[in-house]
Amino acid sequence: MNKTIRENLTSYAFLAPWLIGFFALTLYPMIYSLFLSFTQYSLRQPPQWIGLRNFITMFGGNDQIRGDERFLNSVSVTFKFVFVSVPLKLVFALLVAMLMNKKLRLIPLYRALYYIPTLLGGSVAIAVLWRRIFASDGLLNLILGGVFGLTDLPAWISNPKYALGTLIVLAVWQFGSPMIIFLAGLQQIPTEYYEASSVDGAGKLRQFFVITLPGLSPIIFFNFVMQMVTAFQSFTQAFIVSGGSGGPLDSTMFYSLYLYIKGFGFSEMGYAAAMAWVLLIIIALLTAGAFKISGNLVTYGSGE
Repeated sequence: MNKTIRENLTSYAFLAPWLIGFFALTLYPMIYSLFLSFTQYSLRQPPQWIGLRNFITMFGGNDQIRGDERFLNSVSVTFKFVFVSVPLKLVFALLVAMLMNKKLRLIPLYRALYYIPTLLGGSVAIAVLWRRIFASDGLLNLILGGVFGLTDLPAWISNPKYALGTLIVLAVWQFGSPMIIFLAGLQQIPTEYYEASSVDGAGKLRQFFVITLPGLSPIIFFNFVMQMVTAFQSFTQAFIVSGGSGGPLDSTMFYSLYLYIKGFGFSEMGYAAAMAWVLLIIIALLTAGAFKISGNLVTYGSGE
């Protein structure tokens, strides 16, 4: 056995754990779930091939197949959540990052404290706490009633008008991750740009739009894509806050929560697999669209 073959075998030996994990834990489950999406499968019986029936049911049905209105509602709720919470989170994260981009005492401590919500925000404990804060007798109503004297306050979490809004606030509160990335981007913008613009008479607001935003455009785009993908997969908050039902009146029925209900609540694993692939396609299309649009909005260091 020559030296080249031995080196190749050694390389593959080191790669073997990753390759086994990739094929056994990623590729095979993906291919099998694609097969299941065309079947009727309840875990208790072997999968039965039904073709496109699951997908037809999702998107309104036909003369023979009844449509799934709750699925369409879950898509609507999820889109509202994503395209409201993500921009708000990024704006808030950028504002905090700009405040943290100062040479002040205890700034490292402040940065760590502001990052804590991201570490805790996706946990069950925080979701339970959030449910209590926005309950009819929760902390928010105690403050609004005791400090501001307001009366007839709603139970925010159980009111269809406000329930989704409470989850959006929770998502925005988890701004630590994009904030850290924005902070790193701000520190890469040369201070000479700001000094030169100040000499030319540019104020803070003009500097923000002329220097800061263009300089951060690749970071903004990266954060937007990552936070959008994460938001589409949100599950824990809606599951805990709504008690696993997506209520009230399906106002917090996120896509991933409805997928879980279909798969594990009603044992419709084939339908759940089909939903998972539809979600993958939605995210892929939106991400591709974002990359397409970014060509005219994102400015890289090379000027491209």
